[in-house]
Amino acid sequence: MWLSVWTAVGLGIRLASVYGHPIHTPGGDPAYAHDVALVLVAGKGFINPLIYAYHVPRQSVQTAQWPPLWTFVLTVPIFLGFKSFFAARIWSCLIGAGAIVVCGLAGREIGGRRVGLITALLIAVYPNIWMNVELGSSETLSPLLVALILWTAYRFWHRPTAWNIAALGASIGAGALCRDEISLLFLFILVPVVLILRSAPWRRRIALVLVGGAMAGVVVMPWVGYNLSRFTDVVTISDGLGPTLLSANCNATYSGPAEGYWSATCLDPVHDNPDVDESVNVAHDQAVAFKYIDAHEGRLPAVTLARIGRGLGFFHPLEQIRLDAFVETRPYHWALVGLGMYYGLLALSVGGSIVLRRRKVLIFPLWAVLLDVLSVFVISFGQTRYRVTFEVSLVILASVQLDWFWTRLTSGRGRGRQRAGTLPVDGGVDSGELDPAIPTPIPVGA
Repeated sequence: MWLSVWTAVGLGIRLASVYGHPIHTPGGDPAYAHDVALVLVAGKGFINPLIYAYHVPRQSVQTAQWPPLWTFVLTVPIFLGFKSFFAARIWSCLIGAGAIVVCGLAGREIGGRRVGLITALLIAVYPNIWMNVELGSSETLSPLLVALILWTAYRFWHRPTAWNIAALGASIGAGALCRDEISLLFLFILVPVVLILRSAPWRRRIALVLVGGAMAGVVVMPWVGYNLSRFTDVVTISDGLGPTLLSANCNATYSGPAEGYWSATCLDPVHDNPDVDESVNVAHDQAVAFKYIDAHEGRLPAVTLARIGRGLGFFHPLEQIRLDAFVETRPYHWALVGLGMYYGLLALSVGGSIVLRRRKVLIFPLWAVLLDVLSVFVISFGQTRYRVTFEVSLVILASVQLDWFWTRLTSGRGRGRQRAGTLPVDGGVDSGELDPAIPTPIPVGA
């Protein structure tokens, strides 16, 4: 029941944020993804919507700037006749509410029922989660997909079957179709969680890794094959790395207020040329970016630290919040609340990790998501919304610590009542105070 309550609360917050933050002129990544979905539903395929809309005569230029899953999700309301960006934001709220449920299930699998409920509550109210939803960005899907990966990873750890490893592989494949870097969780989570199975012989462990890899491939390869058939140069999941590298490696981002961030002044106008294949443009961008990096390699360590610090909220955090408000149109005051909550979750996650360690519960899958996020910061730039996948781990770990606090508090009250004579003399414990993580013994002969 409480999971439904927190889901309803989270949905209400997300809907209220959409109505309270009207976007009269959509722009940026969310608007681009929505436009791609519009032309896809119109039967034009995955093409650049800006060139198609504004170039005379119209031209259909193939695009794979971003992985396709979010675009596919956005086609649902369009197919139903709801084509506005406002409708896409409302649809995002429903997806965000689904993420609350999956995060709660992941928390329950990791730490027990109460941890799952605390996780769902925190995901429902945490601004750094719902602000992405109300903007209609692809990060709407990230919490749901990462929670699904963690849920299936711990299900496999508890019950190491071929079906469970197949589910984990499929969830990683789905995540990769939303954000390229999630594919790294195959190496960071799936492979290690299989190889540490001491109860299984090595032949079975290798077979399980292959099953997980095969399922990930089944999910990803149709899209990869489609890309290989339509571009001049090789494109796998997406070709957005070129402009990303170019926007993050120039004078504006190697020093000054935007150090470790990105700048539109770095981009090359060749992208506006509809006569050039997008993959060729990307190769050009990468070459220009690597040339700049080679010429300024002395600054690269400091810039890399700035990217990591900016993304993790430790390098000019208030300046980053202002950038998020100006560039990303995130609500400034709610972003401040989100920053404060993030620091609190980060502190609680340390205690949560210790609690899980003492209970002999794996913690590396939760922290492996941090490695995944760090790879994004190092390669591209520091961005608050890129951190959202790791924040799912933080919420779960913080929920474990809060559950521990609650258990200590209630057990202390129980001892107080016992001393006052409110509990049985023989030391019996009321069934309502049993730890939900401890199974109830089955009577002999049952």
